[in-house]
Formats: sequence, structure tokens, C-alpha cells
Amino acid sequence: MNILGILTQPSAPAGVPISVDYLVVAGGGGGGNSAPFGTTASSGGGAGGLRSTVTATGGGGSLESALTLVLSTNYTVTVGAGGAGGAAGTSSNGANGSNSIFSTITSTGGGGGAEPNGGSPSGGSGGGGGENVAGGSGTANQGFAGGTGRDPGMAGGGGAGAVGSDGNTGGNGGSGGNGVATSITGSSVTYGGGGGGGTYSLYVVGSGGSGGGGNGGKPGGSAPTNGTVNTGGGGGGGDATDTGRTGGNGGSGVVILRYADTRTITIGAGLTGTESAASGGYKRATITAGTGNVSWA
Repeated sequence: MNILGILTQPSAPAGVPISVDYLVVAGGGGGGNSAPFGTTASSGGGAGGLRSTVTATGGGGSLESALTLVLSTNYTVTVGAGGAGGAAGTSSNGANGSNSIFSTITSTGGGGGAEPNGGSPSGGSGGGGGENVAGGSGTANQGFAGGTGRDPGMAGGGGAGAVGSDGNTGGNGGSGGNGVATSITGSSVTYGGGGGGGTYSLYVVGSGGSGGGGNGGKPGGSAPTNGTVNTGGGGGGGDATDTGRTGGNGGSGVVILRYADTRTITIGAGLTGTESAASGGYKRATITAGTGNVSWA
């Protein structure tokens, strides 16, 4: 009771433990791009690194363990942005995605896809490599490597669940590596697909991996597509076209937290997120953008 005689709910005592499961997905890498009127396209971006305590984690690693935190204590959350696709009118690698963070857990942004003469950008999942160059490496327990680029078909970016496919000297672009499905929300959702490789002329573009990967592009046909927002999908690789296209942008990441339904989260300033209703003994907080603090009562 306060000094006005009004009954008030006591705050949760600090130091009481709470177990929190998590899915932390980083931003995907952007797809590379090629100079106009060339004969070789560019590779797809790698997916953002994926770390999870429910169903499966990235990179074929062992399932991670829930964090034991305490009530009435602030914990940092950052949702990583996707990397930009390679710039229009130039041969340029896509940018790496940005890291996502929850407390002591960091997932690494996906590697950008390579332009034809580019290297092998590494990341949470690796970007597809340049022509006859192996793809970038993934991060252990987060994602897989990208594929090797070929002329004229370029490589797919690595996914959280599989290596990106190599490009094809016959012309087709490599597919992005598939992502990883997790049921932390209460239903199975796939995250972390790699971006597909671009190609030239009338060949078949590389498709994005399951879990938000963007498709590659080709001149006179479809433009490369972006990775899906809040999946960490890699962007599709660009084509050698004269229309001012860019490589596909990587999709932003996401942080999803699961905890006992007797607890309530406070999502602080700077973060965009929602808390679900209780279901199956849990509540879930899905945080889709920003940097800030969360705490529980």
C-alpha cells in the first residue's frame, strides 16, 4: 500500500532466476552485382548466422542451451540489418549483414555475394564466391559456406542449414543454401536461406534457399530479389544488365524469446517488438528491429 492508501502490485524482486529460450538470427548478406554489358553475373549473399535453443540451430551444430537470467535486470537486444546489394552500374560485392545480439549471444551477419572478380566473403553463412573462387566460409554453429562461382552461372550463398550450390559453366545460377526450421513460436518457421546466384542471357537463375533467400537475376528477365525481412535471408546475385539494377538486399534478422507464461517482458525504447498471449505454458516476444534493452517481471 502506498502513502495514499491505494493498493499496489509489488515489483518482482531482482535476482530471481528466469529461463529464456532464444532464436537469434543476424541480417543476411546482399547479393553481388556486375558491370553493365558483361557476360558474367554475380553470386548470392549468405544468410545471417542463426543460433537457437529450440528444434535446431545453424551450421549443423548442437542445439544451444537456454539462458538463465534474473528478473528486473536489463539485457541488450540488437536486431541486425540486411546488407545492401552490390551497387548499380558497377561490379561490386554485396555488403555483409549486421550482427544480431541477445545478452551474451551474438549471431554473425551473412557474407555478401561476390561480383565476378570478387573473393569469397565470409559471415554467419558465407556469400557465394567469385568466378572459379570458392564461396566464403560460414561461422561454426551458425551457418554454412557459399558455393563456387562459374562463368556464366554464379553461386548461391550459404544458408543456416546447407551449403550454397556452385554455379554452372553451362549457364545456370547456383541455388542458395536452405535455412533451418524452428518451432520457438509454437509453429514451425524456417529462417536463414541463402541468396541464389545470378546468370546471363536465357539461362536459369539460382533460386533462394528456403527461409527467405532471394532469387538471382538475369538480363532481359527477372531482377534479383531481396532476402525476406526478419528471416536473415541472403539477397539474390545480380546480372550483367544495362538497366541500373542492383544486387538483392539481404533480409533483416530477428530475435525471438520464449519464457514461462507467468512472466511478462518489458521491451525497451529503441526496439520494435510484441509479446504473445500465453500458449502451451509459454509467452514469446518477437523483436523485429532496433537496439535497446529487455527485462522481465
